[in-house]
Amino acid sequence: MRSSKQTPGERIVKDIKRQTRKQYSAEEKIRIVLDGLRGEESIAELCRREGIAQGLYYKWSKDFMEAGKKRLAGDIVRQATSTEVTALKAEARDLKEVVAEQILEIRLLKKSMLGDGGDEV
Repeated sequence: MRSSKQTPGERIVKDIKRQTRKQYSAEEKIRIVLDGLRGEESIAELCRREGIAQGLYYKWSKDFMEAGKKRLAGDIVRQATSTEVTALKAEARDLKEVVAEQILEIRLLKKSMLGDGGDEV
């Protein structure tokens, strides 16, 4: 019975395969899914030509359809980047300071209009 531990050679081969695995851009994935949807060739032929597993094609196809469905339903929420969040927090802080300054100015103006001990209208 073989041990479940990998030999150093097996680990190296696995790491090389992982590093040389093709990474598909979003545009490439969309093109492949649309080619499959056109139906000009079978999914098996398409996957063979593109060098991907059929399961991967069907996963991309499902993701593509779900994204389209969400977009058409108006669900366009996206994740903000940390720089965007930081900038928005700084802007909110600045706006709060401006509002606080305006409130103080309004109070001072009211006080000066009423004078010391004057009747409020």
